[in-house]
Amino acid sequence: MTTSTPRKTRATGRPTLEEVARRAGVSTITASRALRGLASVGPEYMTRVQAAARELNYVANSAARALASARSHDVTVLIPSLSNNVFTDALEAIHAVLRPRGFEMLIGNSHYSRDAEEDLLRHYLASPPSGMIVTGFDRTETARRLIADSGVPCVHMMELASANGIHCVGFSQTKAGEAVAEHLIARGCKRNAFVAAQLDLRMMQRGEGFRSVLQRRGIYDADLEVMTPAPSSVRLGGELFLQLMKRRPDVDGIFFGNDDLAQGALYEACRHGVRVPEQVAIVGFNDLAGSADSVPRLTTVRTPRAEMGRIAAQLLLALIDNERVARPAVDLGFELIVRESA
Repeated sequence: MTTSTPRKTRATGRPTLEEVARRAGVSTITASRALRGLASVGPEYMTRVQAAARELNYVANSAARALASARSHDVTVLIPSLSNNVFTDALEAIHAVLRPRGFEMLIGNSHYSRDAEEDLLRHYLASPPSGMIVTGFDRTETARRLIADSGVPCVHMMELASANGIHCVGFSQTKAGEAVAEHLIARGCKRNAFVAAQLDLRMMQRGEGFRSVLQRRGIYDADLEVMTPAPSSVRLGGELFLQLMKRRPDVDGIFFGNDDLAQGALYEACRHGVRVPEQVAIVGFNDLAGSADSVPRLTTVRTPRAEMGRIAAQLLLALIDNERVARPAVDLGFELIVRESA
């Protein structure tokens, strides 16, 4: 018995969507929807189409699909880091919302560089996506103009703003810093330090909120601020903790701008016999993996990372569909998680 090779109708010799549809016994539209993973396609048809695509070695031509529909099926998501769980958690949630609608994420990593983000915007806007999700508001003026002039629907996540035409979802980093200061003061800490790395705008806003409360209470001490532009890490947190304790052994409360820094401090406190929280109380930020299991368990600020991603994606889909958005700025708040370290 001889097996005929499927006829290639494209000039490139590649199998076409029509061939996939014929082999699966469905319409071309159903085949297209099935290959994009749309929930509107029944499981039986989805299985048949995917099997036909595998048998024919079919690869979708995204450029042709965009031309045919006069619309891209890509959404650009710009984040400052792929190694930080704060952003990977948000990405997972964004993907879970966009994928059933047939959209694919194009992820750009700026590495906390405003210039790099501007370059990424130029690159992705050269073939405009259906929409964009960007992180925060700290960018070059040129980048702001690129977003505004592109006509591409855009949602900002992680921070809030009230300007007309801006759609965003996040929480107040400043108020979160204020809440940490109030907590340390309430538990009797009088010499409170702020330790920060990376020094992006959100980190600085946390510090601003923390500092403002100490200033109002008359207990602010500039010598108790330790800040470095180096990337945040567990090891760096331990190093900064030891530097601070050597310089100011009288410190009795420390707010670390991220949990990895605080986790590093807990390790070094254990190694050097510094009692937490009896000698010094330690608070982190973001409630990252491991913070609930550290020794002692870390007091921290829990941020709604996945929820931010989910709502940012839902908001973007509404904009893409030209739907009316009732709340252009969505404040998800934060939660101070009090555990054993403070």
